[in-house]
Amino acid sequence: MNLYRTAAIVTIFSALEHGLGFLYRIILSRTLGSEGLGVYQVALTVFAVFLTICSSGLPITLSRVISKHRARRYKRGEHAATTAAVIITLSISVPLTILLFLLRKPFSAVFSDPRCADVFYIFLFGLSFTSVYAIIRGSFWGNKRFFAYSLIELIEEIVMIFVGVLLLIVFDSGVADVNKAGVAVLVSYLCSFTIAAVYFFARGGRLASPKGELLSLLRASLPVTAMRTSSSLMSSLISVLFPMRLMAAGYSSARAMSEYGVIYGMVMPVLMIPSSLIGSIALVLVPELSECFYRGEKEKVSALVEKALNATLLIACLLVPFFIACGEGVGVLLYSNAASGQIIEKSALMLIPMSLTMISTSLLNSLGCEKQTLLIFALGSFAMLLCVWFLPKYLGSGALVVGMCCDYLLCAVCSLRLLGKKTGRLRSGKYVLKLALAFVPVCAVGVLARMLLMRWMSYIPALVLTIFLILGLEATVLSIFKLFDLRAFFLKFVPKKKIKAM
Repeated sequence: MNLYRTAAIVTIFSALEHGLGFLYRIILSRTLGSEGLGVYQVALTVFAVFLTICSSGLPITLSRVISKHRARRYKRGEHAATTAAVIITLSISVPLTILLFLLRKPFSAVFSDPRCADVFYIFLFGLSFTSVYAIIRGSFWGNKRFFAYSLIELIEEIVMIFVGVLLLIVFDSGVADVNKAGVAVLVSYLCSFTIAAVYFFARGGRLASPKGELLSLLRASLPVTAMRTSSSLMSSLISVLFPMRLMAAGYSSARAMSEYGVIYGMVMPVLMIPSSLIGSIALVLVPELSECFYRGEKEKVSALVEKALNATLLIACLLVPFFIACGEGVGVLLYSNAASGQIIEKSALMLIPMSLTMISTSLLNSLGCEKQTLLIFALGSFAMLLCVWFLPKYLGSGALVVGMCCDYLLCAVCSLRLLGKKTGRLRSGKYVLKLALAFVPVCAVGVLARMLLMRWMSYIPALVLTIFLILGLEATVLSIFKLFDLRAFFLKFVPKKKIKAM
């Protein structure tokens, strides 16, 4: 299966998973209420920190190591690396689970609401299971079993929704609804672990002596784990620090929390739309890139990096005109909140460095640059903290947006420079110029059209017409500047036998 069809299939599965997750969020909000949903989210956020500590850096590192062994046709090395990863994650998750249960009373004091602790400890039963599942998923990734990888993720989501709806709506018991939602998550963890383990052994997966792999895998995974754990902790720190600095600048407590909620609860979910597409590109390219890198195929590595960067830039640039021209309308339609829409408009260009940071970090990790990506992350995070600390007095809630822009911009520039050094050179310069020439006029026409249409007709028709106009303009510039060849994509996506049959 070629990269185009594989990326398309992974993207479809990812879209289904995210769509079902969004629907389940609606169900939870209706059954738990805003207060219960808050309890559930706090417990899940804290649990995610421990899950990150136990396994987050191992899957991508394991996939890279397996790709290296595949390139050298060393099957036993693949089995040894997988076994080593399982041992590492169990040696962390099992003692951590036992310790947290032994210290349940003092640890529960971390939560301001005791109900959060109850839900957290329901999740905790599944920590080791879902950590091992993450390792098995990493082995699927390294072996390019993307269909299994994506299908099991989708099944996990479906099981969680099915059990959650069954417990929350069908069965009436004395158990608190928020605890039922926690049980649904636990059942989905156990289910995905079971299916993945059965499939792993059925497809020839084996456990072998981890000798020679244990320490090297641990050393390689630590920087990624540290970066992702730091990212989780950074989010927690910002959630406390930003409202505090706004209050120091004269905001009331309620308004400060509201400003934070608008940016993280409304703006960021919209700006993160490209992440599922970029994640699909990274998922498919990382094993291929690792194999080529360890075979010493520099030209192929450079070509794959160029494809990944060009596709990422195109995805971001396709969305920028919509957000610049229609961002306020998006905020009003989704959240009935014009302020969130105005921030989306002003933050639209942030999509470009944000998207580049996402893809370049994955590419660098696949090339064995985990330590460098950790340092780059630390640099970006430091810049963001400086903005959040010093700028609220002058920019209010805009300080957080500026901080995120500085973070992504620094990370993107540093990551691209490092990618250039690792691959010899980056060959996307001409493509970037063509994108700029194509999409700057689209943005200008989109903004002008929205302003004129708003004078002649009501809000929603004007917004819809602007969206369709931008779609038409984008299709035109894609064709004129030859930024995307639909016919070539179709030929690569559809097997040749089917084309002949047609």
